[in-house]
Amino acid sequence: MARIIAVVNQKGGVGKTTTAVNLTAALSALGKRVLLCDFDPQANATSGMGVDKNAASPNVYDALVSGADPLKAVAATRYGDVLPSNKALAGAGVEMIALPQREYLLKNVLSALSPAYDYIFIDSPPSLELLTVNALCAADALLVPVQCEYYALEGLSDLLTTVRLVKRSLNPALALEGVLLTMFDSRTNLSLQVAEEVKRHFPGQVYATVIPRNVRLSEAPSHGRPVSAYDPLSRGTEAYAALAAELDAAHASAVN
Repeated sequence: MARIIAVVNQKGGVGKTTTAVNLTAALSALGKRVLLCDFDPQANATSGMGVDKNAASPNVYDALVSGADPLKAVAATRYGDVLPSNKALAGAGVEMIALPQREYLLKNVLSALSPAYDYIFIDSPPSLELLTVNALCAADALLVPVQCEYYALEGLSDLLTTVRLVKRSLNPALALEGVLLTMFDSRTNLSLQVAEEVKRHFPGQVYATVIPRNVRLSEAPSHGRPVSAYDPLSRGTEAYAALAAELDAAHASAVN
């Protein structure tokens, strides 16, 4: 069964989709069976993996709301498999309200796919509404990207409050996989100060690997490829390879 990890932060622009895409590719390169579930209506993770979001049918919305077979919705790529999204997902939050067990709809979809994978990553929307609650209910753990910029911790208290509520009433087993520092620039005092502050708030839960501010990471999505395929020698590629190794080693030691 797969380790299901939701990549979550209600703030936009923190490297959430970048992390989901590039971790999927990096772990696939290690020989792991990885699925990326794009659960954001913007569908940036879908296109970032080279899948046409406008042509992807069935997709996660169809599996979630219309009862489509999740196995038929999965798209295979050279960088890992994708459960694609598109803009139809934007209305799913409203449609799901009337459905029974509405918080567990994504969990049911991923349960059908889990046996075929080692890892499933959920790229969650930048909000705390029903789609994100579904992601938290489906996940074993959450990975929180935090950008090394001013106001980095702003809003994280809201996220952690939501996580506590989900743990209390919907998914008691939900754990914090780790906090990931993104857009790190070692030349600036601000990045160093933010890193220290995050480590103080999350002792022992911040990844040793940090993701640098890297232009190749920003360029890769427009080419429909993870950074490892766009520029294998970039600092971004090296960082996500290191993160994949760190995450996989932690998971292996936890299992053993």
